Amino acid sequence: MADPRQRPRRGQGELEALVLSALREADGPATAGWVQERLGGDLAYTTVITILTRLLGKGAVTRERVGRSFAWTPASDQAGLAARKMRKVLDSESDREAVLASFVTGLDPDDERLLRDLLDQAHGEGED
Repeated sequence: MADPRQRPRRGQGELEALVLSALREADGPATAGWVQERLGGDLAYTTVITILTRLLGKGAVTRERVGRSFAWTPASDQAGLAARKMRKVLDSESDREAVLASFVTGLDPDDERLLRDLLDQAHGEGED
């Protein structure tokens, strides 16, 4: 039986979100130790390193060597990370047209209008 005093185990996605959030609050590149301290220290240093390494593999953070360790920086903002996830899902499907069609038909009218405007801007058709 689990110890009732122990915190429930957090999922990988939740930990990644916490680490990214901490990095976004930094004034510049931050060390894993800084991230650990910022998160209240209840995560082991090795866990923070593991999460940062996973995020690096996903392209969500970059790192630069500082002395014997690394300083980490978010690769993009929340919108950029969400867009990267959407592209990853789309790229993993064999029928891109069906996925996009399903996505578009599920949009509410305001989001559909916004998507049309953004596509027009991207193709230069929205300019007067």
